[in-house]
Amino acid sequence: MMDSPVFDAPPDGPRERLMQNGAASLSDAELVSVLLATGTHEEPVQVLAARLLSLHGGVASLARAGVGMLASMRGVGIGKATRIAAAIELGRRASIVQPPFCKPVTTSAELHAVLRAHLAWSEVENFFAIPLDAKNRPMGHVRIAQGGVAVCGVSPSDAFRAVVREAAVGVVFAHNHPSGDTTPSHDDIELTIRLCQAGELLGVRVVDHIIVGKESYFSFVDARLLPSRGAP
Repeated sequence: MMDSPVFDAPPDGPRERLMQNGAASLSDAELVSVLLATGTHEEPVQVLAARLLSLHGGVASLARAGVGMLASMRGVGIGKATRIAAAIELGRRASIVQPPFCKPVTTSAELHAVLRAHLAWSEVENFFAIPLDAKNRPMGHVRIAQGGVAVCGVSPSDAFRAVVREAAVGVVFAHNHPSGDTTPSHDDIELTIRLCQAGELLGVRVVDHIIVGKESYFSFVDARLLPSRGAP
């Protein structure tokens, strides 16, 4: 699909204000209009940007739209759609907080900051392990399993295989709920109990199990649901 005929942004538009005041000073629609760059003969670029956001229900939903869906909207086309998709992916990658290898993890909020970019917007369930050294410092993160929109099959042997291989002393487990509801299911609770029991047998302390949603998270430690509490 070809991009629609162009209608240039005004000389005092979002691009100019971005240069003068920074990107944080622009609204969502103005940021999208910078990516679109041009509108059509029927719609100025800021009107097109506002309509695009409205159609998809805001920035969060726009981030989950594929290039084909974006391009199919009147006035967008492949060129604009690929620019939007590329910008969203760059933002996602920039938002990934690397584990603080030089300092111990002390709170569930710190763990959530590490995990959110990996898990919050996934449309399928993923299960991760974060091995910890003797000082409670993350040694990286390992995807244990990936499933459907509602379930991700994990066994303790699967979960600990990579953790033991890393010679970890402790581990944090994490998975996402694509629905956005971080309330632990019965299966989540049962799995956590089994993971803690396996950890005791293997000499690896289960520090926490975190469920990540789109806007929030649930910590088994914070909720006092972890059978044997460790840090954080």
